[in-house]
Amino acid sequence: MAIRKVAHLGHPVLRRVSERVDPQTIGSRALQQLIDDLIDTMREYDGVGLAAPQIHESHRIVVYEIEDNPRYPDAPSTALTILVNPVVTPLSDEVHEDWEGCLSLPDLRGLVPRHAAVEVDALDRYGRPQRFTAKDFHARVIQHECDHLDAKVFIDRMRDFSSLAFLPEFLRYAGVEGDVRD
Repeated sequence: MAIRKVAHLGHPVLRRVSERVDPQTIGSRALQQLIDDLIDTMREYDGVGLAAPQIHESHRIVVYEIEDNPRYPDAPSTALTILVNPVVTPLSDEVHEDWEGCLSLPDLRGLVPRHAAVEVDALDRYGRPQRFTAKDFHARVIQHECDHLDAKVFIDRMRDFSSLAFLPEFLRYAGVEGDVRD
């Protein structure tokens, strides 16, 4: 297990569509190590999610965990989840706009529209199929992280840039409690 360097916006890996993981390789030592590194890196930076491209690996893998995170004290808990080759399908046209940030765009925040509820189909870290529904903050985290797999970052989803702010000004003027980033 290792804490990896996080790719920042401008690095080509963030603008490359990630490669699908061959299900036959999921049990390999290398892929399991990558998953462990994603988890360690996410936790080290107090993130609630991280995608493989963010640690310079162009694979369709996402990890997330919303558990006693000091930056999200009011967020409902969600156990550590690993998504391999996730497919995210909106469940309705209902969209909510809320603040987001990203470890790959440090110290920036902006209002981003996301679907209120999604269905997720993926493999877990052992190659077992999983299908579930996510709503609200949980759905937002999944959509944010899965965007990384398709070469998108949160600013690509913003309707306009008038809300884009650096963290110190965001905390001072936005009237929002806590820090918001993946």
